[in-house]
Amino acid sequence: MASYTSNEMMTVAAARALRNEDVCFVGIGLPSAAANLARLTHAPDITLIYESGTIATKPDVLPLSIGDSELCETALTTVSVPEMFRYWLQGGRITVGFLGGAQIDKFANLNTTVVGPYNKPKVRLPGGGGAPEIATSCGEVFIIMPQGKRSFVGKLDFITSLGHGEGGDHRARLGVKTKGPTKLVTDLCIFEPDAKTKEMTVVSIHPGVTREQIAENTGWPVRYGANVRETPVPTTQELEALRALHARTAAAHGKAA
Repeated sequence: MASYTSNEMMTVAAARALRNEDVCFVGIGLPSAAANLARLTHAPDITLIYESGTIATKPDVLPLSIGDSELCETALTTVSVPEMFRYWLQGGRITVGFLGGAQIDKFANLNTTVVGPYNKPKVRLPGGGGAPEIATSCGEVFIIMPQGKRSFVGKLDFITSLGHGEGGDHRARLGVKTKGPTKLVTDLCIFEPDAKTKEMTVVSIHPGVTREQIAENTGWPVRYGANVRETPVPTTQELEALRALHARTAAAHGKAA
């Protein structure tokens, strides 16, 4: 069994959630790494879409931003941003949105706007971009985030992107017809929403991680599913593909691998 880091375990576990037939709206950073790893391994026919309008892009290296020329150069086609949002996203043509965030709560609502009071924040974050629309218009949403009490909080400072709102049928009561977050992958475990309450519940724990570690890195009392499994370790193929992707990216961006 090859050795691996907790970050590699998280990325591999997130990539496995994607299917070959998915049309995936990809966020920059960890979501991009997971989505492209899926494309390079078990889902070669997945359609990756980025916010800048690049459709069916197949980047050889991870993009620095949605405006990275790598995305346009390797895309099947590029459309305008209004067309991307109005026709593709809001038209219901995207099966999965893949997001990250600065803060998340137990109902998978995301904050990427401010830490602290809105009018006088401790930290002003990049903002929502297209994430609020992705969160409500994609068929379902996957989230990937490292787990810690600074990011997994009892109460968000600001709700940028709707998860399951206040829980239960809150999305439906708001008139949102899509599923919302169905999977949250961290460097410790995998969460899925409880069928009734929609609270994010641990369904799989990564090898070597304890429930105590999960509790220590979560800002709310953690719930566990009835049958919690152990996440399968990364395969040699998955690790080789991920490490090669990061090495190409580092070389392209002028950084040491």
